[in-house]
Amino acid sequence: MTMKVLVVGGGGREHAIACALSRSEEVVLLSVMPKHNPGIASLSSDVLIEKETNIPAVVDFAVSRGADYAVIGPEAPLEAGIVDRLEKRGIPCIGPILKAAMLETDKAFCREMMHRHGIAGCPHYRTFYDADDAIRFIRNYDGDLAIKPIGLTGGKGVRIMGEHLDREGAVSYVRSLEGRVVLEERLIGEEFTLQAFVDGKHIVPMPLVQDHKRAFEGDLGPNTGGMGAYSMSDHSLPFVTASDRTKAFEIMKEVVKVMGESGTPYRGVLYGQFMNTARGPMVIEFNARFGDPEAMNVLSLLESDLSSIITRMISGSLSEKEVKFARKATVCKYIVPEGYPDAPRTGEPVVLGDNTPDTLLYYANVEEREGTLYTQSSRTLAFVGIGDTLDAAEHSAESAARSVKGRVRYRRDIGTAALLQKRISHMKELR
Repeated sequence: MTMKVLVVGGGGREHAIACALSRSEEVVLLSVMPKHNPGIASLSSDVLIEKETNIPAVVDFAVSRGADYAVIGPEAPLEAGIVDRLEKRGIPCIGPILKAAMLETDKAFCREMMHRHGIAGCPHYRTFYDADDAIRFIRNYDGDLAIKPIGLTGGKGVRIMGEHLDREGAVSYVRSLEGRVVLEERLIGEEFTLQAFVDGKHIVPMPLVQDHKRAFEGDLGPNTGGMGAYSMSDHSLPFVTASDRTKAFEIMKEVVKVMGESGTPYRGVLYGQFMNTARGPMVIEFNARFGDPEAMNVLSLLESDLSSIITRMISGSLSEKEVKFARKATVCKYIVPEGYPDAPRTGEPVVLGDNTPDTLLYYANVEEREGTLYTQSSRTLAFVGIGDTLDAAEHSAESAARSVKGRVRYRRDIGTAALLQKRISHMKELR
């Protein structure tokens, strides 16, 4: 039976979702995106070029085209209540309702929920809505803090004392946010991402991934939306023990349980960003959707039919036995415009080189005119290398990324043995 599936969003994450759905012969893709993504468009039977937050236009398109269900890629339309509106019109969604999406869209809500229900992994924190109060706390705090704006920042709003800011810089940043912040103890360790499919009650984990937020090699420079990520063939990471992974998954299961008991059942992809510390995994944040780039790593490995998984999520019958990932390693490297993220060079031509069978290409923020690709203001495209080992996957991704011509760059160190060893050594020092 043919299923019409609406994919909302036009980035690399959404291209990966569209590719995974398109592996099913029963799926007919519809898509909504703010700009033309050539990768998604080539897979879609019908496309609406529109902002994902123009909810009436998206809903009208979905209804008029007879969408059977929708997959929501980015966070902004979730915050705008797109799931509530689509489901009111009879179109179930992979993405949480507005109140459940607050796990991501309201960092104060998330921390207070974890604290109230005694969920493990919650760092020491304080919530502020007044700049003077927040500044007073910063000046009197003995140590470094993570400063998190209340609301969406596209993964770029968090500033950490001792890493991005000194104390006076923290004061200035809080003032610019008008004091609407969550201030947390600075966590020391190694980050990892655990994503899971959730049907409201049941939760099925995906392979662990490590993202790389910093703009330049050696984890230097400003934070970005993510310069790339890697995963291992055993679906874990060498600096994450089996016990660490179990604890992280138990935290996510408890969050899903609490959300259901609170009358806001969570359905969609739950993204847990953890810091593995000396005292175990601590929650940096939750996201209410696939990560970008992490979606490209895990969906490139998905052997099960994504449409079937989604059908089970909608019916509330999700089970781990129906979800299978290839036992392969992946390395994702994002190509970005020169000057990204602070002053990206836009409108520059990009010429693709040779791609190998072990490397997948995902289009992100890129324009196509008369067969030529041009850079836009954000990440341009991503290569995902797949191999039996991390080294093989990295070699494939590196070869493809290196072949691209134009005023672009990428992080060459993602997925390399040297960078991985740095992570392992750091974790050993902490424990």
